[in-house]
Amino acid sequence: MIDRRQVLHFRVQAQQLDRASGTLADTAVLDLGVQDTGPDGAAWALAVRGVDVSALPAKDTVLLWTVRGAPHLYRRADVGRIAAAVEPFSDADAGKRIYDASKPLKAAGIANLAALDEVAARMREIVTEPTVKGDMSGALAKVMPEPYLRFCRPCDATHLYEMPFRLAAVRAGLELQPGTSPPVLQRIAGFRKAATPGEKFDVVRAYLRLLGPATPKHVAGYLDAPVKDVQAHWPDDVVEVTVDGEKRWLLAADEHALDAPATDATRLLGPFDLFLQAKDRSTLVPDEARAKQLWPVLGRPGAVLSGGELVGVWRPRKSGKKFTVAVEPWGPMAAATRTAVTEQAERLAAHRQVELTGVAFGD
Repeated sequence: MIDRRQVLHFRVQAQQLDRASGTLADTAVLDLGVQDTGPDGAAWALAVRGVDVSALPAKDTVLLWTVRGAPHLYRRADVGRIAAAVEPFSDADAGKRIYDASKPLKAAGIANLAALDEVAARMREIVTEPTVKGDMSGALAKVMPEPYLRFCRPCDATHLYEMPFRLAAVRAGLELQPGTSPPVLQRIAGFRKAATPGEKFDVVRAYLRLLGPATPKHVAGYLDAPVKDVQAHWPDDVVEVTVDGEKRWLLAADEHALDAPATDATRLLGPFDLFLQAKDRSTLVPDEARAKQLWPVLGRPGAVLSGGELVGVWRPRKSGKKFTVAVEPWGPMAAATRTAVTEQAERLAAHRQVELTGVAFGD
């Protein structure tokens, strides 16, 4: 029997949230991808894992639309294997990942994977130089037939469905220019998709390694894939454990790490940090009211991680030259923890290249 605190300690260690320094090469979360959403996205996620992002050559990383169509950061050297890793497992999987775009394709007798390949081919033809997403969308609307297109009321225009657009970009060998809004796509120099991702980048194995112990349903939820496809790709070298009465699985090589000692590290996790992306939310935050606070429908806060436990939420507040961090603890917070939170807030301010003017604890 494994309790939830053992699970959290395992993940803190596996995701290297307790280390003081690291490099791109040895940062484990980059194997699965680091979501880059919001001002405290991928760069901050690397910083809280000890990577000096101020000295990080931009040429060493690549930003791609991958899991759930969200932008994720990876090592550029791994891009071919990542492209293989994030492909849908089957045509049914592709249909699930592209949501409502699948229905008109099916009606027209077009397979989902074939549709992604067709969109990718047209995208590759269009992007001969850095191209703004809107320009790309307009160009695609002129060359793609009706089953691929939908009328967008907010834009009062006809577009390609959004998810095929995003998921086809990697197939087309396209990356996102970091920091661009609207997004700018460009060709990945020397792009070539690998035949297989290899064990390190296999998304099911990576989830188990970084967010285990888990079930096929957890992994499927993370990928937006059908459970049966995840089950068909379930590793053989796993061990079964029981977490609070539920059967879950872990890579056998990582079983010893379930006995990881508690850490005293304190971190301000960004709203989309991988630690918070686990699909067993009740394990992370058993209290329903706190879970709703951490994962609202819109406007997610960040989370305070301390001693291997989530102990509150935080939000940045910027007004002119003033930058404060508002912290709402989920219970009594010791003076030492408050000091550590303040140190992390100062680190965040330095990362954002602003001066911290205060930390407000909302007790």
